[in-house]
Amino acid sequence: MTSLTLRSRVAVAAGKGASWASRRLGRGSGGMIGGKVALKLDPNLLAELAKNRRSVVVSGTNGKSTTTRLLRAALFSIGHVASNTNGDNMTPGITTALMRSDAPLAALEVDEMHMPTVSRFVDPQAMVLLNLSRDQLDRVGEIGAVERRLRKAVNEHPNAVVIANCDDPLVASAAWDSPNVQWVAAGHAWMGDSTAFPRGGRVIHSDDSWRVVPLTASSSDEGLDQYRRPDPLWWLEDEDLSDPSHPSATACRKDGLRIPLRLSLPGRANLSNALEALAAAVAMGVDPQAACRAMSEVVEVAGRYSTYEIHGRLARLMLAKNPAGWQEAMYMIDPSVDQVIVAINGQVADGQDLSWLWDVDFSVLGAPHRKVYACGERGADLAVRLEYAGVHCELFPLPMDALQSCIPGRVEILLNYTALRDFKRVLDSHRQAEEAE
Repeated sequence: MTSLTLRSRVAVAAGKGASWASRRLGRGSGGMIGGKVALKLDPNLLAELAKNRRSVVVSGTNGKSTTTRLLRAALFSIGHVASNTNGDNMTPGITTALMRSDAPLAALEVDEMHMPTVSRFVDPQAMVLLNLSRDQLDRVGEIGAVERRLRKAVNEHPNAVVIANCDDPLVASAAWDSPNVQWVAAGHAWMGDSTAFPRGGRVIHSDDSWRVVPLTASSSDEGLDQYRRPDPLWWLEDEDLSDPSHPSATACRKDGLRIPLRLSLPGRANLSNALEALAAAVAMGVDPQAACRAMSEVVEVAGRYSTYEIHGRLARLMLAKNPAGWQEAMYMIDPSVDQVIVAINGQVADGQDLSWLWDVDFSVLGAPHRKVYACGERGADLAVRLEYAGVHCELFPLPMDALQSCIPGRVEILLNYTALRDFKRVLDSHRQAEEAE
């Protein structure tokens, strides 16, 4: 940071001081407050911090943190990497991440609505666009507004390599105008939010493809026939989900490259995240084999997928934040586990409008002999929804209350954002107390 201006150095010092104070007072990691203070003193600080780095930005509704973590691991094979590992993905959080590291590379998770601003400051070498679906309607608004934000970021950086999911029509629309797009067949299981195409017309899904047609037979939207699923440069073959905790596949590229990909993170969705991370890492100059080896060693993402032993109960934590994410997360549950805890809060960071609960098929949680527990600030709302889905549950105020009622053995725990954050603090305190004894 020796090349920073005097104003920027003062801003960094003040920001680091604010972050330190936040941690000391137990107010949080300091990831947001540090950046906020620093940017007040130097509004151009993020550009100053990013100007001598090669950066990749990762955005989308689901999978940002995991994809960024996988990408960070892959990039480490060619140099040190700065990253907002705690998920502080708005402009202040990203500023804090770059204040804390002089690394020549950066893998940055970016909130969808902040993509144009962050990209303008960071000038990324590559952009990764994962998927788009409804998320925090009370903060973000309708999905078309999100697509326009991503499209703006893409169009303002024509030299960036854009790694985009060709199976998601909304992502395809956002990336369509890029002269350097690399299409990745990352899948798109949740189709409920991609019936209307942002550039006009409606989306028709068929098998593994999609195309855009006029809204009605009598309308004549010219040019819509050009919008259809692009041919991917990257895709997966030979997917093996027989071991839920270690999914594997072969990553394939159009030029004939085939690489075994095995993860230590659960679920098919994480294979998709890894494929886009692989494409981005290769675009940044990483050897494909080295990237896959590095990604296979990632076992948790900011507490997600981590396990805790509490009096003989082995609890694994998983995060879900919106309809698409919940649907994917429920398929990550190991079918051999017969105790599942689901926790829902309704704080600002979660989105206070939980009407989307009725769009999710919770019936997949039901299984013979499985006990399901609902909890959290909005646990009663969740319990009603589960009962309507035919899943009988027991209601508890807090995840720890539910966990203590479980018998010794494995427990799968699905939580939304603040529920995971708060429960992880409880579990970490419990672990520290045991270690101190």
